[in-house]
Amino acid sequence: MALFRPSAVMEGLLAAKGSLFAWVPLFIGLGIALWFALPWEPTRGFYGLAAGLIGVIALWWRWAGDIWHPLAVAAGCVLLGMLACGLRLQMVAAPILDFRYYGSIQGRIVEIDRSQTDALRLTLDRVVLDRVAPDETPLRVRVSVQDESLIFTPPDPGQTVLLTGHLAAPQGPVEPGGFDFARMAYFDRLGAVGYSRNPVLLWAPPAPGEQWVNRLRTYLSNAIMQAVPGDAGAFASGVMTGDRSGLSLDAVADLRDSSLAHLLAISGMNMAFLTAFVFALIRYGVALIPPLALRINAKKVAAVVAFGVALFYLGLSGANVATERAFIMVCVMLGAILFDRRALTLRSVALAAVVILLWQPESMLEPGFQMSFAATVALIAGFGVVDQQVLKERLPRLMIPVFMLVLSSVVAGFATAPYAAAHFNRYADYGLLANLLTVPVMGAVVMPAGAVAALLAPFGLAGPALWVMEQGSAWILFVAGWIANLEGSVTPIIEPGPWVLPLITFGGAWLVIWQGKLRLLGAAPVLIAMLFWTQATRPDAIVDVEGRVVGLMGPDGRALSSPRGAGFAVKSWLENDGDLALQADAAARPGFDGDPAARSFSLGQWQGIVLTGRGAADQAQAACATHDLVILGAEADVAPAECLLIDQTRLAATGPLAIVARNDGLHLMPTNTAARAWHLHPIAAAALWQPTDTKTAAIP
Repeated sequence: MALFRPSAVMEGLLAAKGSLFAWVPLFIGLGIALWFALPWEPTRGFYGLAAGLIGVIALWWRWAGDIWHPLAVAAGCVLLGMLACGLRLQMVAAPILDFRYYGSIQGRIVEIDRSQTDALRLTLDRVVLDRVAPDETPLRVRVSVQDESLIFTPPDPGQTVLLTGHLAAPQGPVEPGGFDFARMAYFDRLGAVGYSRNPVLLWAPPAPGEQWVNRLRTYLSNAIMQAVPGDAGAFASGVMTGDRSGLSLDAVADLRDSSLAHLLAISGMNMAFLTAFVFALIRYGVALIPPLALRINAKKVAAVVAFGVALFYLGLSGANVATERAFIMVCVMLGAILFDRRALTLRSVALAAVVILLWQPESMLEPGFQMSFAATVALIAGFGVVDQQVLKERLPRLMIPVFMLVLSSVVAGFATAPYAAAHFNRYADYGLLANLLTVPVMGAVVMPAGAVAALLAPFGLAGPALWVMEQGSAWILFVAGWIANLEGSVTPIIEPGPWVLPLITFGGAWLVIWQGKLRLLGAAPVLIAMLFWTQATRPDAIVDVEGRVVGLMGPDGRALSSPRGAGFAVKSWLENDGDLALQADAAARPGFDGDPAARSFSLGQWQGIVLTGRGAADQAQAACATHDLVILGAEADVAPAECLLIDQTRLAATGPLAIVARNDGLHLMPTNTAARAWHLHPIAAAALWQPTDTKTAAIP
């Protein structure tokens, strides 16, 4: 029991003083998490108080004994994380469209990609909207073009285009506690999203030198796909330029279901493969010239050249958060080489995390950030354990590469599995096999061939390298398709509660960072998190924000009131349930009866009905006489007192509603429970509906 005494922990902190820097990003992240969890927007007074407390903590650190230093630094890091969020919020502040807009849209193309339904999407800046004041116009909008045949000129970054379309504010979560797209869009300065079924006209060509990086990306992407047709060329283009718009939806699904989507995302692996190849090419190329090798430090020259390549690759790939994270980590490693330090340690990874968290704190909430750092930390810790014992003493030299490949895939897969399962609600059962068959090809064939093709392209000699790249890409896509179509290749995972990932992160960090006998205590939070996960429950019913689709949990899974409508929301509901069914299949499940415009259902002992279509509002009064709950896909003319009525007016305030049926009534859980800068709605509180003997609704 002595291990659990507070003094033992403090003594352990003091003894581990030289290795405590790895805890700094975790406490900064704790401050960021607390800031995002606030139900209200902090004021200047909040930030002034936080800054003052940091000053007090600094004095405490200065005058307190050494034993208190770790606690002072931890508290200061939590407050620093909050201050970083406030500063970032002010830096990205931009108008959000607060109404549904239909009219002309003019803007400059800054990004071209595709939606989940394979529609071409144009992200525009320098936006001009009809009858909208400039100070109320979003800085950026994103428009999905429903009919590509109506684009009269190939879209290119830098072009100013004119079209007519629909726009609205980015939507928030589709259920309580769900992914908040409105928050992500706010930090991307994306003030409206929408679609167009009308022609897209070229208003003005790109100005000289304008958007040259994006235009170069498009040019290189098109050149690669012309030389390498089909999905193989689109994959090669994606890993080299970040442009994945040419990849088919089937190929994207195969990569996802085989746990190979990380190969397509330009992040740590791609950046590491490319810079490592360039580093080795320069270093050993210099070594082949003895007079030069004797006069310069080839390793440091290679590090400088590799840094330049990484910087160019960062800009070419679009500089998204995942690529920025990888770039910072590469810079830390190359900087360590220049200063004769170990290139890959927990301290270097922690430094990269600190830079990213203070620069872009919102990235901590993204799965790419969490999975990348989880894999990197686990690999460093794992190879640190076996380095001396296995690599140098017990394995034959020829077996070391095979051992490292298997170990890295196992360790990285094990470390990222909880985060992937929590965010994407699926586990690729054969992901280890898929990675073993493709990661070596990615590192030894695809990325080196891409780098050689880039070097030879100015001389018109890129053809052979692109052919090699095509073969490697085709192999990766073949493996992805084979694995994804194996029976049982994907296991659906239910959404965990809000405490699961924080507990896993804290426990895993403790196991890796802590030194001494207390290290094993880190297993406790991980086990508790897994226990919580196994006990996760889902709402009995969910109502979409328009009130037109309702999902009812039943013995066969969630049944839907309609086979169409609210597609993104429905897909998210089913995935969070741990259900891979399509909307049409879920709508065929038992649970709803009656006409498509009047779907009746039972929720425990309560009787409900979903009214949609023309004339639905006129039926609400009569439906209340025979039902406890009426969900109306329209705005009600009056509010009947005989039942609980959920119409579009109520949903505009609450957002999508989750409903849990208990003996004491129906517990209503709204989505809109916070008033933050990225939200346009009022705060709604959870409520309990209890019918009286006269069926009068009482909502406290």
